[in-house]
Formats: sequence, C-alpha cells, structure tokens
Amino acid sequence: MSTSEIVLEDQTVDLLDAKGKKSGTVVLPGALFNVQTNVPLIHQVVVAQLAAARQGTHKTKRRGEVSGAGRKPFKQKGTGRARQGSIRAPQMTGGGIVHGPTPRSYDQRTPKKMIAAALLGSLSDRARGRRVHVVESMAQGETPSTKNVIELLTLIANSKHVLIVLERDDVVSAKSVRNIPTVHVLPADQLNAYDVLVSDDIIFTKAAFESFVASKSKKEEAAA
Repeated sequence: MSTSEIVLEDQTVDLLDAKGKKSGTVVLPGALFNVQTNVPLIHQVVVAQLAAARQGTHKTKRRGEVSGAGRKPFKQKGTGRARQGSIRAPQMTGGGIVHGPTPRSYDQRTPKKMIAAALLGSLSDRARGRRVHVVESMAQGETPSTKNVIELLTLIANSKHVLIVLERDDVVSAKSVRNIPTVHVLPADQLNAYDVLVSDDIIFTKAAFESFVASKSKKEEAAA
C-alpha cells in the first residue's frame, strides 16, 4: 500500500447521543482527518498565532519623557565626581530607560494554505489517536444543563483538556458547557491548530462536524 493511499484512508467513529450511547457512525474523511502531520509546519503556524495574540503595548519612558528638569544635578567641577549633564540621564536614579521596549505589532505573515495544513495535520494526529468524537448534541432537550454534559464527558472524554466544537447558533449547548473549567468551546469556523494541540480530546456536535467538513471540502475543491 502506497503512502498516498494511507493518507487518504477514511476513518469511522461512533456517533453518540446526548447520554453517551451509540446511535450510529460517522465517517472522518481521510482528506481532512488522516493527512500527514508536518510538525515543523505546525510549530511555525502556532508560534505565529501566539505572537499575533500579544498586545504589544509595552512601553518605557526615554530621557525626554520622564519627569524632571533639564538642569545639571551638580556643578561641573570641584566635586570629585564624574560630570553629569541632566537628572533625566539613564544612569541617574529616576532617569530615562535606554533601548527600552516601545509599542509594536508581533504579527507574522502566515499563508492561508499553511494555516489550513497545520489545522488538518493537528486534527489528523488526534483522529489517529482516537481522540476525535462526534455527538448528536451536547444538550438534552431545549434546557441547558451543565450536569448532563459533565456526565457525558465522563463517558467519552474524561481528560483534563477538552475542546468542544459547536455551531454558532447552538445556544443551548454553549450555555451547558461554558462553566466547565476543563472545557474550551469554539465555533466550527474558528477551529485552529493551537486549540487542537492543547486539547486532549476534540468533541464535535454532529451539526458542527458537518459544517466543518462541508466548508473544508469546498476549499479543497476550489484549490484543485
């Protein structure tokens, strides 16, 4: 079997209901969930994402910005000390800072294809480790219940870091999971490599999974 055939091989996972019982199966497309994991590429994308998250508002005052007059701290001669020209000089107590940080942007230019490849590589790594799960819904009925979600998580993903992927309009599920400290929630269109890598398990609702697969499939067809 060639490497390309292995990469394109689909996987099948159980579709679970809100109580954790199997209600069917879901196919994880090999083109999205079984691609080669390029570790250096993922590292570059994650570093760029973390850099872009920095505020860059750090600032120190230079000698022209600190408080104080421009007078000499003492006379030029006769004191036996080194001559000084200003109380705001960097070597003086309370003086300005030399070469200190100034506001700047830490953004790094990252091509969209690299970002997409890093995400698929990260998801594929989790899928090969049987860490990708699909549930019909995180909520039972129309009433939010954190208790029911916790019971569900103990059955399918009892780990310290769980990423739950929802649709944007799934308000009931979002309210059910938002107060669980071990859970991070993302809409399907904001799924990224960093949040996948820092999570032990990835749980999609069925609607979010279908939305994600449809979106990525369209992009794959457009690129082809």
